[in-house]
Amino acid sequence: MIKATPFDFPYDGRLVAENTALVVIDLQEDFLSTSGYFARQGYDPSRLRAILPTVNRVISASRAAGLRIVHTRQGYRADMADMTPYEKWRRKRAGLEGTDVLLRSSPGFEIVPEIDVAAHDIIVDKTCNSAFTYTDFEHVLRAQGITHLLFSGCTTDVCVHTTLREACDRNFQCLTISDACASGDAKAHEAALHMVTVENGIFGALADSDAVIAGLSILSGEAHRHAVA
Repeated sequence: MIKATPFDFPYDGRLVAENTALVVIDLQEDFLSTSGYFARQGYDPSRLRAILPTVNRVISASRAAGLRIVHTRQGYRADMADMTPYEKWRRKRAGLEGTDVLLRSSPGFEIVPEIDVAAHDIIVDKTCNSAFTYTDFEHVLRAQGITHLLFSGCTTDVCVHTTLREACDRNFQCLTISDACASGDAKAHEAALHMVTVENGIFGALADSDAVIAGLSILSGEAHRHAVA
């Protein structure tokens, strides 16, 4: 199990690598670079960049334990055919009209090179805050037998939380890794983490990366013993 708040994860004590995935949300250039969407909205991307070493440590521990790694990327089609009039209005209002920011054809759509992405990792592209909306995310998870999700990435209060909430509604068992998530707004980040724990864990459990890595190391050791045997 992983030591967490308000209960240890998973609730029944059955942490199984084959049924668990680490979800790494939207660690893209458009959110983490000084010229991307996030910076253009007046936020400091250094808050997001600060979690990259922690995310990589969790990725490494997850791989060693045999978990699947799922990365998400947010952006629209290059021709913007998937963008509604309201979304186009918001894009113009944000000063993005005429740019390639948040388009899948742009360099900003790519995951930052600092993040360890393996060839066998799963990548889900999305247009909405939730990785479930208009994507094959849930189908992929069900096909892989995934029932338990560990959440990391950005931003804590928007794409991470929206995906987390939908995952809980779909009865996935969820744990949010507090120091492997980030937001440009410190108050929003703290509030989003707090909301995970209200009502005795309404959105699952909350743990820091050290606790997660410690729990995963037990799985990694078990996997090694089985391989040697």
